[in-house]
Amino acid sequence: MQKRSIGEIFVSADLITEEQLNQALEKQRQLGTGETIGDVLVSMGLISERDRARCLGVHWGVQYVDLSDDYPVDPEAVRCISQEIARRYKAIPISRNNGHITLAMKNPLDIFAIDEVRLITGLDVEPVIATEEDIQAAIGRFYGSSQSAEAVNELIDNIETAEIALTDGDEQYEDEVSIEQLRELSEEAPIVRLCNLILHRGIQDKCSDIHLEPGKTSLRVRYRIDGILHDGLLVPKKAQASLISRIKIMAEMDIAEKRAPQDGRISAMVDGKQYDFRVSTLPSVYGEKVVLRVLDKSSIMIGLNKLGFLPQTLEMFESIISRSYGIVLVTGPTGSGKSTTLYSVLSKLNSGEKNILTIEDPVEYELAGITQTQVNVRAGLTFASGLRTMLRQDPNIIMVGEIRDRETATIAIEAALTGHLVLSTLHTNDAPGAVTRLQEMDVESFLIASSVIGVLAQRLLRMICPKCKETYTPPRDAIRRLGMNVDEGSEVTFCRGKGCAHCKGTGYKGRIGIYELMPVTDKIRDLILARASSYTIKEAAVEAGMKTLRDDAMEKILLGMTTLEESLRVIYSG
Repeated sequence: MQKRSIGEIFVSADLITEEQLNQALEKQRQLGTGETIGDVLVSMGLISERDRARCLGVHWGVQYVDLSDDYPVDPEAVRCISQEIARRYKAIPISRNNGHITLAMKNPLDIFAIDEVRLITGLDVEPVIATEEDIQAAIGRFYGSSQSAEAVNELIDNIETAEIALTDGDEQYEDEVSIEQLRELSEEAPIVRLCNLILHRGIQDKCSDIHLEPGKTSLRVRYRIDGILHDGLLVPKKAQASLISRIKIMAEMDIAEKRAPQDGRISAMVDGKQYDFRVSTLPSVYGEKVVLRVLDKSSIMIGLNKLGFLPQTLEMFESIISRSYGIVLVTGPTGSGKSTTLYSVLSKLNSGEKNILTIEDPVEYELAGITQTQVNVRAGLTFASGLRTMLRQDPNIIMVGEIRDRETATIAIEAALTGHLVLSTLHTNDAPGAVTRLQEMDVESFLIASSVIGVLAQRLLRMICPKCKETYTPPRDAIRRLGMNVDEGSEVTFCRGKGCAHCKGTGYKGRIGIYELMPVTDKIRDLILARASSYTIKEAAVEAGMKTLRDDAMEKILLGMTTLEESLRVIYSG
């Protein structure tokens, strides 16, 4: 019997269709970068890493294991190999018996890793397959002594910055000798270890931002996880100058300049995975505040179907972005996931047959096969000037990071009217508000009506932790606030998280999008031409079948994805 190809296994598992497989094979051929068909399918958002690992296990005849937090890993087996070996081969022992050791591996066909573990342990190795993310998380849990509270406290207690107690407030900070001493201090082992620990802990906790906030007596480290800031470490004041200098050196900033804001970027390998950190410094009363935005490319390669769209909304949105010309706007406040949505759209449209150009401020994630340009105001490269130049580059699709002014809006509209698909963002509270926002920029109503084909408003809601999920009956006044009509005698059951170690006691783990998609219909075009209010436009859109943000949140509450309190927090806070 002929062995099935991995693509056929994906199809037989009902993960993709034959048509999607053919599209992926064509994209694989066009890219020509040696990526496997599994890599291409993951990058297109058609399957998850777990789907790929599970099917590869079937293809290779190897068992798949889900190394989640409650998987019964044997600590004695883990101790059979060192952390260095585990990280090098992306493998971790999970059980041991009768002269055999079971080794969870990213690549169970790696005979060099299997042979080395066999030599080290003296045991026969039985390889099983797991995702790289799960393996790295397990390595962090079981070899994580360096991350324990005791080890962290010991590291902080032992930090010695030098006999010269330099602080950000010292006048000698600007002195050439002092700067050299500060540079030396920032490269000492304790400071390097502390800096690495701060970054490593942020990535382990899947945070989006790391804040270093100088105070009068200490430096506070905080992590933004699922949109909420959580306290991390308290670093002694005497280590502040050298720690901040260490980060500025890594980001290629000027450590002598502390009175003006600076921006930089750090690239680092953490747990065998490449991360970028966008670094921003801001002078404050007690020294420079530093914020690092964690940029993980894999987080935006998850596909539109994994972002939380309801089936009907996703089908409509895919129909809109498949058009050959027009403007598609994604709106919402800062941190609402607009960039992730746009990058997912670009990944879906990046078939190799289209010329896709972007202008961004800054370029957060690099996408293969797409030309990306970063705004540089000093060099005269603004959104408007960059967009104008792009129109001479024979584009099919243009992504503009943000429409901020009338000039950019006008050029984007001209591009849409001359046969290009334009994607961009605006800061508005809902989808109909995008029309009013463009009109406030003095863009002619007839241009808006003829170019904009769809507006997607979105927010991010924290998801209920799957490990401590429970059901409960909510108070009726809270239900009414969301607009649900419930009979007096009936009982409604919702879900919430009790709080556990997996979610750090919050009851939430991860986030999901809620969406409000407004296709621009003929009736809405007439309202735009008549300069109707956003409220009137919203009424017409709802009448035509648009689900509002509140409606979308309500459905996700009923599906047990998020909580009533979280929906009220996000929707009513804008």
